[in-house]
Amino acid sequence: MFKQKSTAMLLGSVTLTAALLTQSAHATGVRNEDENDGKWLAGEYHVHTFQSDDAQHSLTSMLDAGLEKYGLDWMGTADHLRMESRDDEGNPIPGGPIPLSQGMLQYQVPKIKQLQAEGKYKGKIIFSGFEWDMPTYEHVGVGLLTDNPGSDESLKAASHFEYLFTNRDEKLFDPADVAAWSAKDARAFSTKEDARTALKWLETNYKDTSFALFNHPNRKMVYTIEDFRDFNNIAPTVAFGFEGMVGNQMEPDRGGENLDNPKNRTYGGSDYMLAHLGGAWDALLGEGRKFFNFSNSDAHFYISDNRLYSSGYDPGQYSKNYTWIKGNDALAVLNGMRSGKSFSVFGDLINALDFNVTQDNSENRSDAGMGETIVARDGKQLTITIKFKSSEKNNNGDQVKVDHVDLITGDITGKKMPGTPEYAKDTNDSTVVLKRFTSKDWKTTKDGYNVITYKLKATKDQYFRLRGTNLGTDIPGETQNGEPLMDVKTDIADNEARFEAINKRNYSDLWFYSNPIYVSVIK
Repeated sequence: MFKQKSTAMLLGSVTLTAALLTQSAHATGVRNEDENDGKWLAGEYHVHTFQSDDAQHSLTSMLDAGLEKYGLDWMGTADHLRMESRDDEGNPIPGGPIPLSQGMLQYQVPKIKQLQAEGKYKGKIIFSGFEWDMPTYEHVGVGLLTDNPGSDESLKAASHFEYLFTNRDEKLFDPADVAAWSAKDARAFSTKEDARTALKWLETNYKDTSFALFNHPNRKMVYTIEDFRDFNNIAPTVAFGFEGMVGNQMEPDRGGENLDNPKNRTYGGSDYMLAHLGGAWDALLGEGRKFFNFSNSDAHFYISDNRLYSSGYDPGQYSKNYTWIKGNDALAVLNGMRSGKSFSVFGDLINALDFNVTQDNSENRSDAGMGETIVARDGKQLTITIKFKSSEKNNNGDQVKVDHVDLITGDITGKKMPGTPEYAKDTNDSTVVLKRFTSKDWKTTKDGYNVITYKLKATKDQYFRLRGTNLGTDIPGETQNGEPLMDVKTDIADNEARFEAINKRNYSDLWFYSNPIYVSVIK
């Protein structure tokens, strides 16, 4: 056994989709378990356009890149929930800046409808969301579909949220709306309690049709584990995950995490909360929380127009989420994300993953996949099956190969109580790499799947999760005993040489992470 101590959106969003999905799993290569039950679809939810003042791409160019060039099946925009000065094509807005929710209504949503009416993006799922500056904290990808995605109702919900939970001048909103909203809720946009009020508002009003995912969680070191426990307690069906595999991978400080603190840095391109074995994510999973990991591009621009700076890859170019989706619209995407049946990848290291735990006995057979719980009898044998497949080449033109896959486990001991020392503890001491698999441990099928089987007895409540990489276990500057080391800043004076070195750094250091499977043991 291996154990390592520390080494070192839709809120107000709109969904617009073609009537039928004509491509089932073209981007994933995953064999569908049952076409009637769902499909593996690749996508992401954090893409910026000109309607974010710090971005340099039009809406159309971002949709073209993600959905046509890089083969995503679904994509969500997440422009900043701020005053915007440009339309979707980068033109100045007549009369000056307006709230983003109005920009969605006037520019973004009509443009998506127009493009789809012209026959573009057939079989693709598109939704329009935003990135909220959560009071006193960090950025949150927020999504609100309502029961009628793409309707006036969903756009009104975006405006409602922006009014309540940002410092926009109320004169920017319809007076009749302001009167109706003020009669029900007080504005809340300044304190930590206001942040919690906003999440509670989502859970109360749009429990089944919204999400709030925490982006680049340790970038500014403003969260504690208590915050995440609070958020998930307040809004368990809405605040169900975080961006552990951060975007902005083309920045010199990978992911833009650049404070002088080891917990602020990235490790193999991932936030410390995810990458640290037995760290914050494992602490949350050790409570049995349904709190999941996702990746995205956080696309603003690849290289700036003046060739001075680099930021992030295009959507689908470097990072992807693969999600099991039952349906063909944005509500189905949301349900798939919330289910936890998903995995996330850098650099197309893999494009298919089946990960299951099964119990067989004389009475019946039970099994569970990612995000699910298997109820097992004490002492009975569990069989863990892992099937994965890699792309022939990634978007950098490289052949990719998984060096090893780690099966990670930790004990589930129940929810921690607020106010206790355990509630403030951001580690899970039981977390270990239960087994490290290399090519010697898997069999490759004719269709290119690598298959691993591992057996153990059910003896306690626990979770299992996977991570894999193209790197060996002890690569100087990259890994030590299989654990990712802190990413070093790529600091080269010449701009073009720096861009090339950053890209080489990223494609040399690839990882994937699965979401967990939970085991509940009956004594």
